[in-house]
Amino acid sequence: MVFTSLHFVAFFVVVYALYRAVPHRAQNWLLVVASYYFYAAWDWRFLSLLIGSTVVDYAVAQAIERADDPVRRKRLLWLSLAFNFGILGFFKYFNFFADGLAAMFATIGWRLDPVTVNVILPIGISFYTFMTVSYVIDVYRREIPASRSLLDFAVFVAYFPHLVAGPILRASLLLPQIATVRRISRTQITEGLWLMAWGVFQKMFVADNLAALVDAVFGGGASPRGGDVLVATWAFAFQIYGDFAGYSNMARGMSKLMGIELNVNFRFPYFVTSPQAFWRHWHISLSTWLRDYLYIPLGGNRGTSFETKRNLFLTMVLGGLWHGAAWTFVLWGVYQGLVLGVARGIADLRIPLRHTWQKVALGVLMFHVTCYGWLIFRAQSASQVVDFTGRLATDLAMTATTWQTLLVPFLLIVSPLLVVHIYQARHGDELAVLQLPIAVRYAVYGAVGWLVLVFGNFQGGEFIYFQF
Repeated sequence: MVFTSLHFVAFFVVVYALYRAVPHRAQNWLLVVASYYFYAAWDWRFLSLLIGSTVVDYAVAQAIERADDPVRRKRLLWLSLAFNFGILGFFKYFNFFADGLAAMFATIGWRLDPVTVNVILPIGISFYTFMTVSYVIDVYRREIPASRSLLDFAVFVAYFPHLVAGPILRASLLLPQIATVRRISRTQITEGLWLMAWGVFQKMFVADNLAALVDAVFGGGASPRGGDVLVATWAFAFQIYGDFAGYSNMARGMSKLMGIELNVNFRFPYFVTSPQAFWRHWHISLSTWLRDYLYIPLGGNRGTSFETKRNLFLTMVLGGLWHGAAWTFVLWGVYQGLVLGVARGIADLRIPLRHTWQKVALGVLMFHVTCYGWLIFRAQSASQVVDFTGRLATDLAMTATTWQTLLVPFLLIVSPLLVVHIYQARHGDELAVLQLPIAVRYAVYGAVGWLVLVFGNFQGGEFIYFQF
């Protein structure tokens, strides 16, 4: 049930009408039932995994909080980690590692028939697994109390706006809002409607229209020139941004309508000048999760310069593997780890940026460093990465066909986004449009609505991050 489908629109209208009509505890029961229906609409068979993860981690967190023995507390923590990552590893990585092991033995002449299990990846499993794991770890660290209410905890895990593609919410943010009576203000309604409209624009006008340009180059059988690869990579950078940021904005918007605040997941990531800043602005909920539960426990920046770079590298490789069971995601993680390591070394030199043109040039360079990472991320195989890299290095000329079929459509699709985006970024807030003079504000509303209605893609394309 995609956010932009008529099925979801009807679902949300009914749920929201009931939500506004019933008291607090009934609202939470409604959210659980609605969220389970929402998840079952994708594949009811995996609803048991979601419920099982909820029950296990609720019980484990309760036991951890009651336990005084440090050894018992640690064993309970490891029980939760083994349960959650065991299920995630089986469904997401079993075939990947089995096939990889067979390929490794084949290089030395040993024929090994891998045992593979043809299973469907449960949608959203990476997101809700990271949420429940962070909750148990926070209880173990005594940073938050264990939830006393199984109902409240079930809402935290299954809350449908964030369930299948994030943001990856922390219990410290969401659980208190679930447990207390919610008051919905006029400001929340106004902000929520704008975020939903802006998210629909990002998804249906920007991302889904750019998808055709990207697929034409990255699809199987294509033999593009380097200029085609460059423009298609630019297009994918904005496709994945529009797709994922659009989903996050819709999730934030509908949550505001219900009196629940979600964390911001994107802050203008293509206007930064360093890899470190990029990860403070892109998929913020994942990057902070990796920082707090992986990078810092590995040692963070508390050791030598080499140890810090090693920790960054390991974190990004595992972050790449989180995105999916494919070597391209591993390569993407390796690339991001290397880029962060190099950038940290350059930052240690403390080279001052005194002029605006230097910052602009560095921003353009950073955008293309990011785009090469997106080429790796989008490629269908490692061999395509090598092939496209060679084409970029040897044949960057843009033909008339490149202009007509790729570059001009790309600019027409991205330009409206950038006009609004630049204004938002200058004010550091996607809600800045709401502070415009009324005539200008309604002109923006009208333009966004017109572009979606006339040029939006209504084919109901799934969000890219659903596959993770």
